[in-house]
Formats: sequence, structure tokens, C-alpha cells
Amino acid sequence: MKPRRLLAAALAALPLLLAHPATAAPRDPVPRYHEYVALGDSWSADVTPVGIRTDQAPSGCAQSAWNYPRQVAAALKVRAFKDATCGAATSDHLRAAQDVTYVPGLLDGVNQPQLDRVSKTTDLVTFGFGGNDIGLASAALGCFSLLPDLTPLSGPKLPAPLGGNCRSGWVGPDGRDLMTRRIEDAEPKLVRAVEAVRAAAAPGATVLVVDYLAGVPVDRGCYPYVQAHDGDLMWLGAKLKELNAMLERAAARAGARFVDTYRGSVGHDVCQAPGTKWVEGFVPLTTDPPGLAVPLHPNRLGADHQARSVLNTLE
Repeated sequence: MKPRRLLAAALAALPLLLAHPATAAPRDPVPRYHEYVALGDSWSADVTPVGIRTDQAPSGCAQSAWNYPRQVAAALKVRAFKDATCGAATSDHLRAAQDVTYVPGLLDGVNQPQLDRVSKTTDLVTFGFGGNDIGLASAALGCFSLLPDLTPLSGPKLPAPLGGNCRSGWVGPDGRDLMTRRIEDAEPKLVRAVEAVRAAAAPGATVLVVDYLAGVPVDRGCYPYVQAHDGDLMWLGAKLKELNAMLERAAARAGARFVDTYRGSVGHDVCQAPGTKWVEGFVPLTTDPPGLAVPLHPNRLGADHQARSVLNTLE
């Protein structure tokens, strides 16, 4: 074909090429959410004694560099991200400042009221409270025992960690489980807390109530691998399930969405081997990542699962 005819053919095809570009460069998707605020306690902060980030909260909050809010913010490519999560927080710390000075100069500071980070431009919030509101963390630490359960033996009753069981101390005079009562009593408080978050955020903002991983089994123990008597460990597992059921009810009552991290984490509890467990036991060591850990809290694998659960809920 002569050059003149080649030029004419190219000009004739130009409109088609413009209308149907064959190699158009892909564009980054427009972010669905623009401002994300994470609220919650140590299981939302994924607290750690090493790898602490202080760009969002004081060092005393012990936020890990890999916590699930940071992973979610990165995956969603939000333009604004505020992480208010803090170790030992209760829902009271939505409106109250939290002094987190434990070791001056190393783990210290004051975390301002978490709700202050939420504004009318906030269109995504994760809410991770409840465990400290009912005192489940302190109850779990009270179940630590160095000796086998000696309660059935005759003689004076020994307290944990000297061979007594902890669950017997949670039975009221009427025979009712006191932790169950705490869970029931906390429900209206948490409903009001979620409602306050919804009122502070943008109209129509997505508010997610995130529950707790299946860190403790309900059908078995593993003493002495985990230094709590088998019956005590199963009791803690049952209370954790009750807490999660309450959080699901509270989310529904407050008009929020619920993130179930529990179901997908069954089989990754404290009784599992390193690399399989997503929550550490009483020994403050972990392989994920290798080093020191906060007992009875998610490791990096647990944080990864929390992030996946949140993102799957948003799909």
C-alpha cells in the first residue's frame, strides 16, 4: 500500500481508536470511605510491648504498628485516618480522657476522649469496647494458676494461683454467674455508647461494632500449656461468647453493623501451637512477630484476621 493510502487509512481509523482505546492506563478506584476513625480497647489497638506506634495515640496506649485499624485504613486508602484505640480503655473513655502513664518516658501519656476524633466528616467508624466494661480481662488474669486444681481435696481452700479455681468466685449468693450478670448490665450502656458515636459521625456513616476473637476454647482446656485450670479456661471461653452475643444485640439495637471475628477464628485459640494460635496465653512471648507479647491478647495473626473480618463486612 502506498504511503498516501496508509495515511488515509490511519486517519479513517482514528475515531475508532479514540472511542475504544486498547491500552488505556488503569485508574485507581475512588475511595469509598474518606475518613475512618477507630475506637476501642486493647484488642482493637492490638497492644504490644514492642513495635509501638505513637503517631495516633500516646505510647501508654501500646498501639501496635500492625493493628487492624491501620490495616483497614491502608486497604481502603482512606484520605483521613484517626486511631483512638487504647489499652485498658472502657466505653467510658469515649467521653473521658485516659491516663496511660505506666512507665514515665517509656509507656505514658494521656489519651484524649476517643469520641473527640469523630466528626461530621467521619464516614466510617469501628467500635471495639466491652471486655473492660465487664472486667473480663482482670477476671482472666485471676484464673492464672501455678498448680493443678486442688479444690476437690480436703483441707483449707486455696486461692489461685495456688491450686484453687477462679470460677467459683464468680457465683453469687443466689447461684447466678456474676460475670453473666455484668454482661447483661453492660448492654444498655454499650447501646448508648454506639448511639453516641452514630450521632457524632456524618449522617449515614457506617459504624461497625467489632467483637472479640475466639481466643479461649469453650469445650476443652490445656493445662499446664496454658496456666489456667481446664474448667476455668472453658468458663472464660463461655463468658467470651456471651459477651460477643451481647455486642451483636447492642449493635442491632443502636442501628450499627456487626463484625463477627469470632466464628472465623475458632481453632486458633490460646491452646494451639505457635503459628496457629491467634491469641497468646499467659506467657508473654510470641512468634508472630517473634518477641515479647501482651498476655491474653491477639498477636499479629489475630490482627490480620480482625482486619480481614472488617473488610469482608464492608464488601
